[in-house]
Amino acid sequence: MGNRLEGKVAVVTGGGRGIGRGVALLMAEEGAKVVVNDLGADVDGTGASHGPADGVAAEIAARGGEAVANYDDMANMDGGEAVIKQAVDAYGQVDALVNCAGMLRDRMIWQMTPDDWHRVMLNNAKATFTATKFACILFRQQRGGRIVNMTSDAGLGDVGRSNYAAASEAIIGLTRTVGRDMGRYGVTCNAISPMVETRLFPGSVEEYRVASVEGPTRDQRAGIFSPEGVGEWEGPGSSDDPENVAPLAVYLCSGRSPNINCNVFGVRGGSIYLYSNPRIERSVQKWGNFSMDEMDVLFPKMIGSGF
Repeated sequence: MGNRLEGKVAVVTGGGRGIGRGVALLMAEEGAKVVVNDLGADVDGTGASHGPADGVAAEIAARGGEAVANYDDMANMDGGEAVIKQAVDAYGQVDALVNCAGMLRDRMIWQMTPDDWHRVMLNNAKATFTATKFACILFRQQRGGRIVNMTSDAGLGDVGRSNYAAASEAIIGLTRTVGRDMGRYGVTCNAISPMVETRLFPGSVEEYRVASVEGPTRDQRAGIFSPEGVGEWEGPGSSDDPENVAPLAVYLCSGRSPNINCNVFGVRGGSIYLYSNPRIERSVQKWGNFSMDEMDVLFPKMIGSGF
C-alpha cells in the first residue's frame, strides 16, 4: 500500500462500478478512508441497488483499507449533502471528492425527448454539482480540498448524444468555475475525460468513435494523435480498462498537485492528455457595426480558406 493519501478522507460518487470503482480502490490503497457512493442504478438511470457500493466497500476492507458504503442519489440536493455528511460523521473530515456518477440515454436529436434530455442533465451535470456544493462548504472552512470531475469529449461533437454532450460541457464549465471560486481557499478542481470500457461504453473504444461519419475522427477533433507504439499495451488489464483512469484522479487528489487547477485532462490507454482552454484564434475589428457587405468580405477571411 502507498501513503500518498495517508490520513485523508475521500468521497467517490458512482464508486460502485467502472471508473469510480477503480478510483475508490486506489484511493484506499494510497491510505485514504473512502466513502463509496453508488445509487446502483441501471445505465439509463432507472432502478437502484445497494450491491455495487457494498461490494466495493467490502473489497477495500478485504485489502486492509477502510471504507463505508453510501446509496444516496447525487441527482438530488439532499443526496449531495448526505454523502458529505456521512463522510464527516464516519471519519471526521473530507479531503477529496471524485465525481464519477453518470448515465446515458442516446437518441438522435430529432428523437430526443424532454425526459431523455432532463434525465441525463440531472444525473450527470446536476449530480456533479450537488456533492461539489456541499464539499465546497466544508473545504472553504478548512482552507483546503481536492475535487476531480469525470466528463467526456462528447461536447466536441458526438452522433446521437446531444444530451450527454451538453451535460459533459456543463461539467467542464462547472469545473473551471469552481476552481476559480475555491482556489483562494486552497482548493483545486479539475476534470478528466476518459476513453475506456465501462457499462456506458461496453464495447471497444474504437466502436464508439464517429469513424463512419465523414470528416475528422473524435481523436482528430480533440487534437489527439498517438505516437507510434502507444497502442502496444504492456502490463495488466487492457488499454480500455477503466482502472487506467484511477492514477491520474488519485494524483490530482494528493498533496503533490497543489497548483494544478481548472484543467481538463484526457486518459486513453497508456496516455494522459492536457486539453487547452478555449481562446480567441482570430478577430476582425472596425469602428462601429459591420455592414452585411463587409460581412460578405471579411468573415470568410477571418475563418480562413476552409470556410
